[in-house]
Amino acid sequence: MSMLAPYAASEASSRGRLHVEPPPGIRSEFQRDRDRIVHSTAFRRLEYKTQVFVNHEGDLFRTRLTHSIEVAQICRSIARTLDLNEDLAEAIALAHDLGHTPFGHAGQDALNECMKKHGGFEHNLQSLRTVDLLEEHYAGFDGLNLSFETREGILKHCSRTNAAHLGELGQRFLRGHQPTLEAQIANLADEIAYNNHDIDDGLRSGLITLEQLLEVALFTEKRREVEAQWPGLGGRRLIHETIRRMINMMAVDLIEQTRTNIVHTGVQTVDEVRAAPRLVAYSPELQPRLLELKSFLREQLYWHFQVLRMTEKARRIVSDLFDAFMSDPRLLPPQYQARARLEKPRAIADYIAGMTDRYAIKEHRRLFAVGEIY
Repeated sequence: MSMLAPYAASEASSRGRLHVEPPPGIRSEFQRDRDRIVHSTAFRRLEYKTQVFVNHEGDLFRTRLTHSIEVAQICRSIARTLDLNEDLAEAIALAHDLGHTPFGHAGQDALNECMKKHGGFEHNLQSLRTVDLLEEHYAGFDGLNLSFETREGILKHCSRTNAAHLGELGQRFLRGHQPTLEAQIANLADEIAYNNHDIDDGLRSGLITLEQLLEVALFTEKRREVEAQWPGLGGRRLIHETIRRMINMMAVDLIEQTRTNIVHTGVQTVDEVRAAPRLVAYSPELQPRLLELKSFLREQLYWHFQVLRMTEKARRIVSDLFDAFMSDPRLLPPQYQARARLEKPRAIADYIAGMTDRYAIKEHRRLFAVGEIY
């Protein structure tokens, strides 16, 4: 790691862990966080959780796991260039989707609707709950006992109502403060990854076409650059070369604008970063072009009738499971039955959120399909 900037997060400025532990020895504290995340049960399950396409629809589409790895790669590159703590940035990126439901945002929306009368459901808060409580790896504590800064970065959004119950971690939402620059990078690296890789998966699936993408100025610009350098190039190579240039352009723009914002505000410490406006950002020139890309993906891919059919099925599966377990908690596995006796709706939400796509489908069949017993 290069010499850190004075406003970068570091072990020296860390607010520590909920449970005091001996130093990690050959690793840094944030490397320890990263390693615990990678070895967690929730991280492994991301391999079989939807990004856009349900996991079993094809082996070549991205899952939450491959997406998280791609976010981490972008995160590290940006953090290193800005002399920030790339180990912290990587840990946040790898953990940011740990609490996501099966079936992507469709599953999240359905579970939130089910939990409306019981405090709601939000995957960022569930990711925090996963690393703080639900993982069962260590004898001395529940969860993974991650550093404050990693936990802070995982919690990108939080209502004031929920923040009031999170102690020190919730204070920034109540005070209008920002997280570390590493957390801010992870937030936008997530966006860079899914905007570009959803184009790739959308083209691979045949739900969007290269001709349709001519509507998107960013894609057209980078495609023409590729065609000028490699006349006659087509197929997957043309797509990959175009998307590679789009990712690079967004990352470089983000780095340059962030540097400008840091110089303009004059921040010198992590505490000054927290008190400043959000510093990691795209340039004003790029922002409307990104909105055009997001609008295209929403209308042409996320709202495609085949995707909507899948999301409707997903909502029904999640809702059916929740209703069945609420009606009779004895249908839950034993460990969740014990939790349900204390807080039934939240225990059920924990169980469903932890499912992979294929497990949720299988569990639904066990409960509702004629002829399925176990």
